[in-house]
Amino acid sequence: MNAPLPTTSPREIAPELARSWLLVAATRPETFDDAVRSHADAVVLDVEDAVDASHKDSARDDVVRWLHGADADGKANRAWVRINDATSEHWSPDLDGLRDAPGLQGVMLAKTEFGGQVMDTFNRLGARVPVVALVESAVGIENATEIARAKGAFRLAFGSGDFRRDTGMSADREAMAYPRARLVISSRAGGLPGPIDGPTVGSSHPILREQSAITVSMGMTGKLCLQADQAPVVNEVISPTRTDVEWAYEFLEDFEARGCIVRDGSDLPRLGRARKIMQLAEAFGVLPAAR
Repeated sequence: MNAPLPTTSPREIAPELARSWLLVAATRPETFDDAVRSHADAVVLDVEDAVDASHKDSARDDVVRWLHGADADGKANRAWVRINDATSEHWSPDLDGLRDAPGLQGVMLAKTEFGGQVMDTFNRLGARVPVVALVESAVGIENATEIARAKGAFRLAFGSGDFRRDTGMSADREAMAYPRARLVISSRAGGLPGPIDGPTVGSSHPILREQSAITVSMGMTGKLCLQADQAPVVNEVISPTRTDVEWAYEFLEDFEARGCIVRDGSDLPRLGRARKIMQLAEAFGVLPAAR
């Protein structure tokens, strides 16, 4: 398989298409600016798992302060925030602190198990802030369609580590196929973009590349990242390949040349696929080779 054409520099990617979602510990505000300058499509400041209970208030304050600020060039700071789950004592203070933060792009709700938790979070934030529902348990997977259809739900994400701890399932591809498929199907049923896969732990880029390919094969369209240098790999694997773009370009060129006439039952599915590939290619800066 040919490698995808490289993008030249970080670009603004619509969150419904975002491939790499970089988790950044809220206890390290000195890293926020660097994270935003990375190749990650979306940056998620983490006030949940990355923060000890004794430091929740100070970490949240640092995040809120940063979201009210700007960088050295005067550009407003913007990011997503992973907040504590709806059953936690920290959930309400998280929402109170973030509600009026001008740089808040959206929240990632930890340990989502019911659609009502998404709706309550959305409403508490003024019914204007999108919610990525992070599903991390057997109960959450069983209720995935309800969650996807909840008011305010923007995308689903897979908290694979906590899910494995909850169920005792292994991390191998076969064991994780069912929860991944459930999130993909539920996202489609709820009219949401493709879901975001769980992170790859460790520093091996070959393993990250292999696991990102599984993400794509399952129909997921994003992946959580734990380190900034994972983002370019995830972006590359999830983007259309040179082969994909060349095929789509040639198919659409031929389709238009014959007057957009449908010849058989395979034309419409291929047309839909070709248009989707070209939409993503344009969004990600992956263009067909010079002809």
